[in-house]
Amino acid sequence: MTPVKFWDNHHYLQWAKKAPLGLLLVGLGLSVIGHAISQKSHGKPWFWWGTVGLVIVNSGISVVGDAVRHRTLMDIAPVPSKNEVSVE
Repeated sequence: MTPVKFWDNHHYLQWAKKAPLGLLLVGLGLSVIGHAISQKSHGKPWFWWGTVGLVIVNSGISVVGDAVRHRTLMDIAPVPSKNEVSVE
């Protein structure tokens, strides 16, 4: 078993932090949008609730996208540099 390198560990930690956070933000944003819809149906002020909900949803999508980027970089094998010698 090869030891985990810092390069792999960094991307794993970023992915492990950002994936759940992004999913949490998307869910929270959709809940806030649902609250805005409820406010609108009762004739109460709803605009700012809806705006904040959309901002939270878009932030969550962005964080999930960054988590996917780190997961992809974690799965791609690093390319050896020209100074490294391969032993065959």
